[in-house]
Amino acid sequence: MTVRRKGKEKIEKRVFHNTEDCPIRNVVAQIGDKWSVLILFALVEGADRFNSLKSRVVGISQRMLTQTLRDLEREGYVSRTVYAEVPVKVEYDLTEMGRDLVKPLYQLVSWAESHHTEIKRSRRTYDEKVNQE
Repeated sequence: MTVRRKGKEKIEKRVFHNTEDCPIRNVVAQIGDKWSVLILFALVEGADRFNSLKSRVVGISQRMLTQTLRDLEREGYVSRTVYAEVPVKVEYDLTEMGRDLVKPLYQLVSWAESHHTEIKRSRRTYDEKVNQE
């Protein structure tokens, strides 16, 4: 733990461990990947089938959609229901915990939408600066 003096008071900085007990690495990292949030938001509108999700999450491969759905199911955010029909029908839906997770994620997505132009401008400025060095 890093301790620093500011005036006469000590300020302790938080330490982040690379362990299973760290909620940031253990929980947030899973939903912070490239596809999970998009899939969760696609399921906000209700249960959906694999091919429908694939067409709605543009750019995701079949393999990546399969893996991400499995990961989200393992974490407890998504449920998978198989219907005994011919052909077999499989639907994915948000669990209660998944619906609960989407609420704070919506705030993050809203923030990203409102700051997207500013972030892109900042990236361009940075890239131009780095390329000039």
